[in-house]
Amino acid sequence: MIPIRVFRTTYQNASISLLPQSILLYSCGSRNSTMASVAMFRILPLLFFILGIWSTSTTASSDYHEQLLLRPLHPSSLLASFNFQSNTSVTSFEQQNFRYFPRSLGQILQYANTRELHLRFSLGRWDAENWGARPWGGSREGGTGVELWAWVEAETDEEADSRWLTLTNALSGLFCASLNFIDSTRTTRPVLSFQPAGYHTNSTLSNLHLLHGTLPREVVCTENLTPFLKLLPCKGKAGISSLLDGHKLFDASWQSMSIDVQPLCVEESEDCQLQITQTIDMVLDIQRSKRPRDNPIPRPVPYEDLKCDTLKPYHAEDTCFPRDEAANEEDWSLSQIFGHSLKGSCPLADESEDPVCINVPHAREVYVSAGTTEHKDNSGYMRCFKLPEEGEFEMVLPRQELQEKAPLEKPLLYAERSFIGYGQERGGVQAILTNPSATDAVDFVYMESLPWFMKVYLHTLKAKINGLDEDVIQEMFYRPALDRKRGTQLEVRMRIPQNSTVILTYDFEKAILRYTEYPPDANRGFDVAPAVITIGNVSIRTTSLLLPLPTPDFSMPYNVIILTSTVMALAFGSIFNLLVRRFVAADEAEKWDLRAIRLRLKSALGRMLVRISRKGKFGKLE
Repeated sequence: MIPIRVFRTTYQNASISLLPQSILLYSCGSRNSTMASVAMFRILPLLFFILGIWSTSTTASSDYHEQLLLRPLHPSSLLASFNFQSNTSVTSFEQQNFRYFPRSLGQILQYANTRELHLRFSLGRWDAENWGARPWGGSREGGTGVELWAWVEAETDEEADSRWLTLTNALSGLFCASLNFIDSTRTTRPVLSFQPAGYHTNSTLSNLHLLHGTLPREVVCTENLTPFLKLLPCKGKAGISSLLDGHKLFDASWQSMSIDVQPLCVEESEDCQLQITQTIDMVLDIQRSKRPRDNPIPRPVPYEDLKCDTLKPYHAEDTCFPRDEAANEEDWSLSQIFGHSLKGSCPLADESEDPVCINVPHAREVYVSAGTTEHKDNSGYMRCFKLPEEGEFEMVLPRQELQEKAPLEKPLLYAERSFIGYGQERGGVQAILTNPSATDAVDFVYMESLPWFMKVYLHTLKAKINGLDEDVIQEMFYRPALDRKRGTQLEVRMRIPQNSTVILTYDFEKAILRYTEYPPDANRGFDVAPAVITIGNVSIRTTSLLLPLPTPDFSMPYNVIILTSTVMALAFGSIFNLLVRRFVAADEAEKWDLRAIRLRLKSALGRMLVRISRKGKFGKLE
């Protein structure tokens, strides 16, 4: 009986019901310890054989998938998208048989009654003009800092707020982030912008509450990456997750980490799965990533390595016009970009999928490690690699001149947002939205989550198309702010015609804060969360804003203390001198002259010595 329990603890995916019934009956019914031991030694080989077959079949039909997609961007940038996905049945999840699903996150979702979760950690700015459309259509991207939205099951709004608070505090401890600061002033309830990504029955939807919170001031660092990797089955030790290094990730021009948990069900079937998707997207500068870690300071190119344009005239030998190398592809390798090569494949991942893919023309030269199988698609711009079971995987792309490059997908909308106006009392926000399509109009929802100290004047909301006042706004939802209780929520549904630009503006008033509500660096300003633009399944985030508020002189108490202390010291010194110092008349001052006192002391000391000497002589005569 004891060995069976030990094996059951070691192989957490195994179930005791898989063992033959005769084994269970014999081990439980045997009362003679000697006979039980002999029988157990006979059973052990069969037990190992059954567990080996079961683990092999489990690995073959694995519910864990991972893939790395590399896409060169222009100029001299590389987009690396790490995608990790695992599924577990809802029944097993409710029974806390998590399998590949991370137990730490699963128990938090169960305790907070969260049916769907979306968490984002983002840093940097996506350059849509040079990099094209966002990866995954922006659906796995968040605003600058931390963004969280979830569907919580509750009967009342108060109960939903309580469970939302429980969820944010638990996630704060799990991911070493400041999610516990998402209070009521930073929480909104979107109406038009977000829709459930998973499957929910009609009876469940009636009790689901959508809550959304942001922390634009949060700085993403390695403290958030470490717990992210611990949620993966291979923990960053094998597979594509072994390439994730904090030094490279947070040196990227733009990076985003996302976690999505959603239920998936087949129509007219009770077979429901709970899917968790973890994604890391980063845009790396190839030149900066290739610098050695011990000496990252950029150096000028040696004279002999300069590539000059020979078609231009030169008046001196030391003059050089750099040659335009836009047609040349940068040379790079996995070890140069990520610091080391890929440490084999994850043994728990699905073997039917290729774990590494690269989006380059088929004419591009790509060298990989021995034992790697290459697959090319029919589009002419994608190739994938099946990694060897053992050993490390390396990919090298030499410098090559290509006239054809992989096309970049054009974004559906270009968005810019900034502050307008001047002064410490009022201001304005301007959003410039451009539709680059020449044939199709774009319908979207524009959402703003503003802090309570930005008091919006709704009557100043205006939308102009190409500088003309037109009726662009189709629907609007507005929830005003309450001081120190709730922020402002603004959602606008609009339609932009083809080749048009919409300028959305509104004015606001800056509230006066209490001196205890200012951060330590009050003169820096207050971060305003990015706007969320939803175009069907595509999401776009604008950049965050930095709002300057009227700031009191925090050095005033210090100055008052110094001035008061100085005045008190002067007053105390004067009064102390008046009370302690002895005043005498001018004619009496000569008696207390220093010379007179010294002479008197000298004469008194001389008379004392004479008396002592006389007494000594009289004593000898006697």
